[in-house]
Formats: sequence, C-alpha cells, structure tokens
Amino acid sequence: MKKVFALISTALVASWTVFGQNTQEAAAAAAAALSAADDVPAVVEKPKYWTNTILTNINFGQTYLSQWAAGGYNNFTLAANIDASANFAKDKLLGTNRLQLDYGFLYSADKPILQTNKDRIYFESKWGYETPVKHLAYSASFDFKTQFYNNYDYKTPATQKDADGNVIEPSTNDWLGARVLKSGLFAPAYINLGIGLLWTPAPWFSLNFAPLTGGAVIVGIPELRYTYGMDLIPGSSYTDKKAAYTESAYDQFRAARFELGAQIKADASWVINDNFSYTTQLTLFYNYLTPKVEPRITWDNKVFWKLAKFFALTVSTNLIYDPLVIVRDSDKDGKADTKGVQFKEFLEFGFTYTISHKR
Repeated sequence: MKKVFALISTALVASWTVFGQNTQEAAAAAAAALSAADDVPAVVEKPKYWTNTILTNINFGQTYLSQWAAGGYNNFTLAANIDASANFAKDKLLGTNRLQLDYGFLYSADKPILQTNKDRIYFESKWGYETPVKHLAYSASFDFKTQFYNNYDYKTPATQKDADGNVIEPSTNDWLGARVLKSGLFAPAYINLGIGLLWTPAPWFSLNFAPLTGGAVIVGIPELRYTYGMDLIPGSSYTDKKAAYTESAYDQFRAARFELGAQIKADASWVINDNFSYTTQLTLFYNYLTPKVEPRITWDNKVFWKLAKFFALTVSTNLIYDPLVIVRDSDKDGKADTKGVQFKEFLEFGFTYTISHKR
C-alpha cells in the first residue's frame, strides 16, 4: 500500500512540474508575441476631406392621339440633367463646388423639326477661410453660366398658296427659315469672380456677400449682341443701338461687356429625408459702372421627390430679371422691344440615379 501511494505521489509531482513548465513557456511565448505586435505600426486611415455627389435624371414624355375629337398633336419630349457637387472641409478651409447640366428637346406633329426646350450650363465654386467670428469666413467665389447650343423661337412660316389658291403645306426648310435665334454657346455667357464674406449660420443656409466682384458678359454671336445689351464699338458710325440693329449692322457692337460691382448670393437647402429635398438660390448683382441701372436678379428653385428606387419627380424654376436684356419682337408686327422678368418652369418625371462618396 505504501508503495502504491508513493508511486501516485511521484506521478502527481511529475505532472505538476511538467504542467508548470508548459504554462510558463506558453506565457512567455504569449508575452513575446504581444511585444512583437506592439512593434508593428498600426494602419491609420487617411483623412478624407471631400464629399462628392452626382445626381442624374433622364425624363421622357409622350402624347398619342387617334381620332381625338378635342384635337391636339402627337408629341414627345426627352430631357437629361446632371447635378454634381464636390465639397471640401479641412481645419478652417471649406469649399463648395456645383455643376448643373440640362438639355432637352421636344417634337410635335404640327412642326416637323426638333425644338430645344431646355439648355443650361451652370458652374459655381465658393471657398472660405474661417474668421475669429463664429459662422463667418473670408470668401472667394466664381460662377459661369451659358448654354450648349443654338436655341430658337419657333415661329409658324408665312402662308403660301399655289396657282389655284390652295394652301401649300410648309416644308421642313420653311420651318427652319422661320425660326428666330435666341441664344447659343457663349451667346450669352456670364462670368463672375468675387471676394468677400461667407456667412453660414446653419448647415442648410449660406449667404455670400462679395462687394468686390468682377465680371463679364460675352455674346459670341453678332446678331444677338443688341438683345443682350452690348454697347456700340468706339468710333461706330451709329449713335443709336436700335438703329444699328434694325439695319443689321451687327459688327458695330462689342462682343463683351466688363462689369465691376457687388454680388449677394443666398443658398438654402432642405433635405426632408433621403427621398425629398428642396434647394433654392437667389443672386443679386449691382454694377458700379452703371449706377443708374437696376441690379440683375436670378432665382433658381428645385424640388426633388424620389418616388421609387430609380424614379423621381422633379420641379424646377428659373427666374431672371436683367434690365439690359431685350425681348425682341420676333413676330415682326411693329411692336416695340420689351424688357421684364423672364421665367421658366419644368415638371418632369423619369429615371434617376445617384452616385455619392462621403467623408
């Protein structure tokens, strides 16, 4: 019995000794591994200062009539829009950049030509550096606005009759000849560069006041220079711009008008949820060089309502008041040229897709 007890005791002591050695060795190995892990530099994710978003829309509309008693014409419309933004924020420096591209056309059975009904290029960039005053920053801003292609007022051709007195249906060339040119690429183009202060009291609102704003209005198509208020060239044989335009002396007008003034631009954006948003921008520009002329005003609004994953309803409006722009009497009925508020509105439904990259 004593021999058995001695053998059991010896076995327990040996097992404990081996277990203790293994435990110490395991602990030493773990400590070495932990120490080695501390020597490996941690992977630090690089800071991202940009937030990018691209919103695309393609909208299509169509009307078909067959023996419709109330009358009307078959027609279809197609329009595309890109609204891209790139915003930057780092320490005290912040910037917002936005590019809006719109183009659309319609076809109606009563006019055998494609008619442009939407054409716009607008880019703006605002940069600010925070001041000691809360919500206030020194700012520099730039904006550029024009259109892609020639745009017309589509008038009905004059009625023509054959030898028997029957009305001749206007041809495509007749329709093209009757249209009146209204604008084109860089005709006009508005460019502004301003320095001032940027006030952002809330994430959804900003007000940029640039008391030192230099700008230019460019009209590259000579026959449109009178319409957009271009001055006569020095030494012109004409003293009246209306007379020069009436006599088609388009080469007597300047191609550009330089401006120096103050600009106020207010932006507001409400995002109700991921599917509904409203943005608005009001801009006023006063030209120091023409103190008796009223300020130029533009007001843009856009409501975006995403109804399904890839379909949305968009309502947009553009209002312009430019006291130098003349709305020509293209009907040639003897009435005088007029000035006033220009307004455009679009209600569209179609395919939408958004690409975004957040910080």
